[in-house]
Amino acid sequence: MSLQGKRILVGVTGSIAAYKTATLVRLLIKSGADVQLIATTSALDFITPLTLATLSKRPVLSAFFEKSTGQWHNHVELGLWADLFIIAPLSANTLAKFAQGACDNLLTATYLSCRCPVLLAPAMDLDMYQHPSVRTNLEKVASYGNRVLDAETGELASGLSGQGRMMEPDRILEEVVHFFTPQQAFSGKKILITLGPTQEAFDPVRFLSNHSSGKMGFALAQAFKAAGAEVHVVAGPVALTLENQGFQVDRVTTAAEMFSAAKAVHAQMDIVIFAAAVADFRPETAAPHKIKKQGEELALRLIPNIDLAYELGKEKKGRQFHIGFALETEEGAANAKAKLIRKNFDVVVLNSAKEVGEGFKYDTNKVHLFHKEGRVVESALLPKSQIAQLILEEVKISLGLS
Repeated sequence: MSLQGKRILVGVTGSIAAYKTATLVRLLIKSGADVQLIATTSALDFITPLTLATLSKRPVLSAFFEKSTGQWHNHVELGLWADLFIIAPLSANTLAKFAQGACDNLLTATYLSCRCPVLLAPAMDLDMYQHPSVRTNLEKVASYGNRVLDAETGELASGLSGQGRMMEPDRILEEVVHFFTPQQAFSGKKILITLGPTQEAFDPVRFLSNHSSGKMGFALAQAFKAAGAEVHVVAGPVALTLENQGFQVDRVTTAAEMFSAAKAVHAQMDIVIFAAAVADFRPETAAPHKIKKQGEELALRLIPNIDLAYELGKEKKGRQFHIGFALETEEGAANAKAKLIRKNFDVVVLNSAKEVGEGFKYDTNKVHLFHKEGRVVESALLPKSQIAQLILEEVKISLGLS
């Protein structure tokens, strides 16, 4: 599999196995990945930054700032940039820092800041690897959600033979490829996703709408497509490139058009995700010509739009799974739970329109998932791609998919 476009941080610590990092970087680059190296000062005693920079085509970072230029290496930005963080080799010293949350260099600070998955490839002598403190630390970092790539057995730098060799670079590459290989849990499933706003015209040049960008729905469509689903998107007016993404796409403008497009395929769907921000009201009439400014006020009479999720919820069959969204400014949990029942959802996803980084326009979101059986799942503020993955995993659990 190509790793084209994947952004991978590689951390290097003070171990003789650091020479293998050069091979790992070469394999990652050859597979198309964008690689940034962070090395501890001890690591640079074992391998030169020139070697690693030449292979990665990026300068090797080892300090918070460059003394000669004052350039700052922002550990938070590094952590947010990466799709995956690999520390190879991981020394006993840095392992202990990770386990305890110590933060005394750029590598440990980036580790504590990153939101992406972490692969750890420990390397040390066999007695060190089996020491109770090291075993405890390995268990502790694994409990944080990190993936530990067990050291291999063989000849060690000390001349002894046993477990402690860093996993070979080609095997680490296999683990990376496996991580990025989409799981096909939704193969054969048909999924309808509505996304974006709707627009309700009151004359030929003006309309009522909202700030929805469609980014959350788009992230969901990408996630379910990658997991093997057949995805049908009904999109309001958005600036996203939806065509040639492997989806079936219907582009609509009004709430009525969105309802018609969704209703036409609803019965065929296994899962329906109502991510669109459908206008609740529309002008009772639309003027045939542009309304001119006359006087100080303009009164518009608004009437309710059809409630797409409610109407299709009434048509929901036993096998179908409906997911709704609730964007609230107050009493979010109460309103979301009420919507869960009223619209016959299996899950409702609550987010706030008042918090920075959540809701419309942002590339990030923070959500609460309310399941109809009472289970509640809360996320941190994450990129919408990761929120989509969280929702996908919750659907897998609810449907019992492997």
